[in-house]
Amino acid sequence: MEFVVYILYSEKFDKTYVGYTSSLIERFKSHNSLANSGFTLKFRPWKVVYIDVYFDKSMALKKEKWLKSGNGRTFIAELKKNGFISA
Repeated sequence: MEFVVYILYSEKFDKTYVGYTSSLIERFKSHNSLANSGFTLKFRPWKVVYIDVYFDKSMALKKEKWLKSGNGRTFIAELKKNGFISA
Protein backbone atom coordinates (compact mmCIF):
# COMPACT_ATOMS: atom_id res chain seq x y z
CA MET A 1 0.00 0.00 0.00
CA GLU A 2 1.17 3.51 -0.78
CA PHE A 3 1.04 6.44 1.61
CA VAL A 4 1.17 9.95 0.19
CA VAL A 5 2.34 13.04 2.04
CA TYR A 6 1.04 16.13 0.30
CA ILE A 7 0.98 19.89 0.38
CA LEU A 8 -2.11 21.71 -0.81
CA TYR A 9 -2.06 25.36 -1.80
CA SER A 10 -4.91 27.86 -1.82
CA GLU A 11 -3.96 30.54 -4.32
CA LYS A 12 -6.92 32.71 -3.34
CA PHE A 13 -5.84 32.89 0.31
CA ASP A 14 -2.09 32.16 -0.06
CA LYS A 15 -2.38 29.26 2.42
CA THR A 16 -0.76 25.84 2.51
CA TYR A 17 -2.00 22.64 4.12
CA VAL A 18 0.04 19.50 4.86
CA GLY A 19 -1.50 16.05 5.16
CA TYR A 20 -1.04 12.38 4.47
CA THR A 21 -3.35 9.73 3.05
CA SER A 22 -3.47 6.33 1.40
CA SER A 23 -5.86 7.68 -1.27
CA LEU A 24 -4.79 11.08 -2.59
CA ILE A 25 -7.61 11.49 -5.11
CA GLU A 26 -10.36 10.77 -2.57
CA ARG A 27 -8.70 12.95 0.05
CA PHE A 28 -8.31 15.81 -2.44
CA LYS A 29 -12.02 15.56 -3.31
CA SER A 30 -12.80 15.74 0.39
CA HIS A 31 -10.69 18.87 0.89
CA ASN A 32 -12.19 20.63 -2.14
CA SER A 33 -15.85 19.65 -2.06
CA LEU A 34 -17.02 16.89 0.29
CA ALA A 35 -15.95 18.07 3.75
CA ASN A 36 -18.48 20.09 5.78
CA SER A 37 -16.09 21.32 8.46
CA GLY A 38 -12.41 21.85 9.21
CA PHE A 39 -9.54 24.09 8.21
CA THR A 40 -9.55 23.28 4.50
CA LEU A 41 -13.22 24.22 4.12
CA LYS A 42 -12.44 27.91 4.73
CA PHE A 43 -9.74 28.24 2.09
CA ARG A 44 -11.12 26.45 -0.99
CA PRO A 45 -10.23 25.86 -3.76
CA TRP A 46 -7.03 23.87 -3.18
CA LYS A 47 -4.49 22.48 -5.60
CA VAL A 48 -1.91 19.77 -4.93
CA VAL A 49 1.55 21.32 -5.22
CA TYR A 50 3.79 18.65 -3.64
CA ILE A 51 3.67 14.92 -3.02
CA ASP A 52 5.99 12.33 -1.52
CA VAL A 53 5.11 8.65 -1.84
CA TYR A 54 6.07 6.08 0.81
CA PHE A 55 5.44 2.36 1.17
CA ASP A 56 5.90 2.56 4.93
CA LYS A 57 3.18 4.32 6.94
CA SER A 58 5.54 5.30 9.76
CA MET A 59 7.90 7.03 7.30
CA ALA A 60 4.99 8.93 5.76
CA LEU A 61 3.82 10.08 9.19
CA LYS A 62 7.37 11.12 10.06
CA LYS A 63 7.59 13.24 6.87
CA GLU A 64 4.18 14.83 7.53
CA LYS A 65 5.24 15.70 11.07
CA TRP A 66 8.52 17.18 9.76
CA LEU A 67 6.68 19.32 7.18
CA LYS A 68 4.54 20.71 10.01
CA SER A 69 7.64 21.53 12.11
CA GLY A 70 9.65 24.74 11.99
CA ASN A 71 12.17 23.19 9.58
CA GLY A 72 9.35 21.90 7.39
CA ARG A 73 7.67 25.30 7.28
CA THR A 74 11.01 26.78 6.26
CA PHE A 75 11.24 24.14 3.49
CA ILE A 76 7.74 25.07 2.28
CA ALA A 77 8.62 28.79 2.38
CA GLU A 78 11.69 28.02 0.24
CA LEU A 79 9.51 26.14 -2.25
CA LYS A 80 7.28 29.22 -2.50
CA LYS A 81 10.25 31.60 -2.74
CA ASN A 82 11.77 29.56 -5.58
CA GLY A 83 8.50 29.37 -7.53
CA PHE A 84 7.67 25.70 -6.90
CA ILE A 85 4.50 26.76 -5.11
CA SER A 86 2.84 29.67 -6.86
CA ALA A 87 -0.29 31.08 -8.35
